[in-house]
Amino acid sequence: MPGIDSSSTFPLGGHPVKRLGYGAMQLAGPGVFGPPKDPDAARAVLREAVARGVNHIDTSDYYGPHVTNQLIRDALAPYADGLVIVTKIGARRGNDGSWLPAFSKEELTQAVHDNLRNLGRDVLDVVNLRFMFDTHGPAEGPIEEALTVLADLQRQGLVRHIGLSNVTAKQVADGRRIADIVCVQNHYNLAHRHDDALIDSLAKDKIAYVPFFPLGGFSPLQSSTLSAVAARLKATPMQTALAWLLRRSPNILLIPGTSSAAHLKENLAAAELTLPDDALKELESVASANA
Repeated sequence: MPGIDSSSTFPLGGHPVKRLGYGAMQLAGPGVFGPPKDPDAARAVLREAVARGVNHIDTSDYYGPHVTNQLIRDALAPYADGLVIVTKIGARRGNDGSWLPAFSKEELTQAVHDNLRNLGRDVLDVVNLRFMFDTHGPAEGPIEEALTVLADLQRQGLVRHIGLSNVTAKQVADGRRIADIVCVQNHYNLAHRHDDALIDSLAKDKIAYVPFFPLGGFSPLQSSTLSAVAARLKATPMQTALAWLLRRSPNILLIPGTSSAAHLKENLAAAELTLPDDALKELESVASANA
């Protein structure tokens, strides 16, 4: 089995988790909407991830909606000690599969209860509050009202720890004045590096940074430089991109997603990939070319 322990650990909500985790989004149907074509295969991928040492799974009840959480419950409950399941709220799905903001007190409260029910949990390990002030990425906007609702749910014992998603550095600072923030989940990868300064700042305070779309998302990373470095290292471009993220900062936790057991194995093998200094220098040019 790939040596996932080679990825080391970082604390997430007080629990040390392997820095290579698993994102469940791709287990839902096309467009993250509806059920998968093969639910048994989806459940098998989840069991395989945990069997290979993954102890950090990222999900949301608006994936499907409800689909990924129900698959996680069916595949993994009763949950192993030390398994940290991180979910997120702040959105809902339209009947056409659209992604809609959901920030009212009633919507946020319902979202927490939906996650609890569909995961089969009495308390959620970590809940990321995702903001949607702009469709293209983080944008300034008020977060106090929504975050206060989530902090109150935490005080009620329904949520252990709070994170923020799709936020600016200012919103992170604002949020930390309202609640203890244990992680930030934003779009970041080898080519998309707008959060470099934020990552370094969070690392100093021992706050986890969890990049979503670490491999490019719905449009996979395409780079001749990345492909050349990967070929020289006898690795895939995606393994090389993940290894670069692990090297980038010790507070980065990865949640690459897949619905394939073979692809899962490839992703986890990135923990064993060592990037020499010359390869790192070449990979830095990928970000410069996309700046």
